[in-house]
Amino acid sequence: MFLREILEKLAEKNSPIFLCDTNNKKWEAGDLLKNLSAPMLKKKAHMQPGLYIAEINDSGYLKGVLFRVQHK
Repeated sequence: MFLREILEKLAEKNSPIFLCDTNNKKWEAGDLLKNLSAPMLKKKAHMQPGLYIAEINDSGYLKGVLFRVQHK
């Protein structure tokens, strides 16, 4: 799954969460869809509900956390 797909699903559901980047800036999923670059949105990713969205490497392993989930 790609980061774009995860963010689109969250935006469609209007999920009551913020996604915090590495600078602790809080984002809503729809805002990230509008502001992230195309290469960033094409990253393979996995969402662990309630915890984080992480990048996945080509071998299928977690590469690093992209956003932490924070409830509104």
